[in-house]
Amino acid sequence: MPIENVVLGKDVRIFHPELVNLYGCVIGDETRIGTFVEIQAGVTIGSRCKLSSHTFVCEGVTLEAEVFVGHGVMFTNDRYPAATTADGQLKGSADWKMEPTLVCRRASIGSNATILCGITIGEGAVIAAGAVVTRDVRPGTVVAGVPAREIAGRTGNY
Repeated sequence: MPIENVVLGKDVRIFHPELVNLYGCVIGDETRIGTFVEIQAGVTIGSRCKLSSHTFVCEGVTLEAEVFVGHGVMFTNDRYPAATTADGQLKGSADWKMEPTLVCRRASIGSNATILCGITIGEGAVIAAGAVVTRDVRPGTVVAGVPAREIAGRTGNY
């Protein structure tokens, strides 16, 4: 798997470089990347983030500093994906609209969560394992479920 056209910060660790697919992205200082992770072009990952194995980060996603991403997390960037246009032609790059997603500082995303496009996950928010996040998450809150709903607030420093 390739690592192509990537800007790597200082002391980035990619645990098995031969088992990741990184291209056209920016990875901040001291970030850790597990195996079988794909990070697409145009993605920015902040400093001191941790991305666990089998995670997919698509174009349009920004992770601020100190974000944790659990195993098997999936980000999306197209609200209405389809293989073909209405007239049956294969879709090309001009046939869909990329919607950006922002994950703010110190947020934590549990394993196997799915993050739909066009949302912001607030600073220090926690996304429970297996959650499907369909709308913005307020800073310092905990969300869980399908679709994800706020279940608690965090206390203390986050």
